[in-house]
Amino acid sequence: MSAPTLKLNPPFRAEQIGSLKRPQELLEKRKEYDNGKCSREELKAVEDEAIRKIVQVQREVGIKGITDGEFRSRHMFYDGVFDNLDGMKHVKPVPPEMFMDYVPDVAAFKEHNFKGADTYICVSKLKRTKQFYVPQFEALKAFTAPEEHKNLKITMAAPEWFHLRHGEYAYPKDVYKNDDEYFADIAVAYQAEIQDLYAAGCRNIQIDDPLLAYFCAESMIKGMEERGIDHMALLDTYIKAYNDCLKDRPADMNVGLHLCRGNFRNGLHFSEGGYDRIAIKLFQEINVDCYYLEYDTPRAGTFEPLKHLPAHKVVVLGLISTKFPRLEDVDDLVKRVHNAANIIASGGQARSVDAALNQICISPQCGFASHSEGNLVDDDAMREKLSLVVRTAKTIWGEN
Repeated sequence: MSAPTLKLNPPFRAEQIGSLKRPQELLEKRKEYDNGKCSREELKAVEDEAIRKIVQVQREVGIKGITDGEFRSRHMFYDGVFDNLDGMKHVKPVPPEMFMDYVPDVAAFKEHNFKGADTYICVSKLKRTKQFYVPQFEALKAFTAPEEHKNLKITMAAPEWFHLRHGEYAYPKDVYKNDDEYFADIAVAYQAEIQDLYAAGCRNIQIDDPLLAYFCAESMIKGMEERGIDHMALLDTYIKAYNDCLKDRPADMNVGLHLCRGNFRNGLHFSEGGYDRIAIKLFQEINVDCYYLEYDTPRAGTFEPLKHLPAHKVVVLGLISTKFPRLEDVDDLVKRVHNAANIIASGGQARSVDAALNQICISPQCGFASHSEGNLVDDDAMREKLSLVVRTAKTIWGEN
């Protein structure tokens, strides 16, 4: 087997994480649809027009890894897999005991007294009987030129999303005896979806996973230990799940993993803590090509964990904030990127600073609308932020 090689283009020097601000017309039409006041065809017409416009915005600012803004998602970034998987049941309202209090966003929701939470739990054997994201990819192709299709990015839900949140309630023990059996069926579903995406022409996927960053949070570690949960063993379970999901994926498909600490309504975050605790496992054991990492505030820690980044992997530094409209300074961003390159070069796997710099791209720390309502950034500010990413990339690498 040949040694793995660095993949670029994608990811591109100037990246974005996926979700973009939804226009008010789309939000209103989605609400009508949810309330049974318009047809699916009427909603799709509004989605199509909004996607056509947001694709053009990305082109105009110079973003090459174009997404549909996640405009077809129902409400949240984790839509797509489990709401389309046979064997999962929609639950609303959710009995409070079914949510694990040690999970940072669960604790935050309870603290802020958010109402109306819904979820999905496994009730029978899990089976993929329809495609998750292929229809979205095919629709996005219709708004882009053939030469752009290989760059289009599809964002996917994390395979462990509902497992961590629900703990012992994630699946019935008469359906699956243990986590390995549960994740084995999930892996089969992801493998099939990835193969179908590839057949449709997709070469660029990003899995959104704030849950892995929660393993950096002291609050969750403490809460798990108090409940007698082996958090290191659970992290290993999730790493195995990822690698099984990605087994036999096509060699020329770029697979990225996005970690952040929460980006709920108006940019609310849920956890803090640097990547130090999980860095070796994250960078060296999960079989992805690149990492989209939150790095816009001190709560994400320092660049020191990047010492563990292998020479064949890319890190996309999320240095620009989607939470607020204030623009970051280009010179400061350039300094931070070079600082990261120096730290990567000083790691255990010898390489030059130039080689380390070649492993870096930049992006916002997260999407502009992980939740449908989005952050406190209007359309003009979003465009300026994306333009800043491109301008900074060109300053450093001479390309976007």
